Amino acid sequence: MDYKLDNTDIQILRALQQNARITNKELAAKVHLSPSPVYERLKRLENEGYINKYTTVLNADKLGLGFVVFCSVKLSRVNADIAGDFTSRIMEIPEVTECYNISGEYDYLLKIHAPDMKYYNQFILNVLGRIESLGSIQSTFVMDSVKQNWGLCI
Repeated sequence: MDYKLDNTDIQILRALQQNARITNKELAAKVHLSPSPVYERLKRLENEGYINKYTTVLNADKLGLGFVVFCSVKLSRVNADIAGDFTSRIMEIPEVTECYNISGEYDYLLKIHAPDMKYYNQFILNVLGRIESLGSIQSTFVMDSVKQNWGLCI
């Protein structure tokens, strides 16, 4: 059973989105509670599934992976087995950082990080192109990142 979030829970979640490394003591000060009830609330939020995981956001440009492509994928046929096989294959490809099953002309939208165009070309030919259910793709190359926000507006 999901717990109804109150204002303090919302404040905790907002603070964690800003800094997942915040200490329990610092978090308690932000929400004007003592550390013990904040810890209990945090554990409940984790156990209830409001918090999926804690992560670090890396700088793709500094790591040489700043060439970003949104790749729209249309499968040659669609049924549960084909879709399941496709998604399990995509889960194994590290260059694909996000994958969405979408409606419309295409079946999936992939976010791909690569070092450069040459690498991406080889990736299409030797990785995505080897997936038998792949029907067609359309690549959209990111020229500039205007907004990236990994948090939710709560």
